[in-house]
Amino acid sequence: MNETIKHIMQRNTCRNFKGTPLTDEQIEILTNAALAAPSAVNLQPWHVTMLTDKAFVDELDDDGMNILKADEDKTTYERMMSRGGKLFYNAPSLMIVLSDGTEWSTLDCGILCQNVVIAAESLGLGTCIVGMARIPLNGPKHDEYKKRLKIKDGYTFAIGILIGTVNTGKEPHELDKSKVTYIP
Repeated sequence: MNETIKHIMQRNTCRNFKGTPLTDEQIEILTNAALAAPSAVNLQPWHVTMLTDKAFVDELDDDGMNILKADEDKTTYERMMSRGGKLFYNAPSLMIVLSDGTEWSTLDCGILCQNVVIAAESLGLGTCIVGMARIPLNGPKHDEYKKRLKIKDGYTFAIGILIGTVNTGKEPHELDKSKVTYIP
């Protein structure tokens, strides 16, 4: 098995990070992997914000948990509490992928994320793709976070990727071959 396939097959979702900062080299490799993603008509309908200030990541985490706690429906809050009470699992960094909202941008941002998580796996790092980063980013402090994160007008949150060193991991999910139809 070649190295790329090995990393694809080994990758899993990390929900327990050490909190150790990424190196400048790792950050550059991961952002380059993001920008190398293909997109429809090469429009590159994204902007990437690489947040490596752990205190800021933790602030977003706390704000998101407070928003969930205040929500009338406690289902998501209780789920996160059962996982340790953190949205971002002590990750030292959060890559925020922003979309310009054009027709194929959702698909293209997903492709960008796949590049990043496979690149991170090849560097020995763990990842967790987190749509729930939208909770604090679209919450009451939206304008403040938009300014602090230098989010450009015309872009909205698409998806987040937590990246860091794995504290405790798990095995990748089992392949479900029933999800494939072969037509000879």
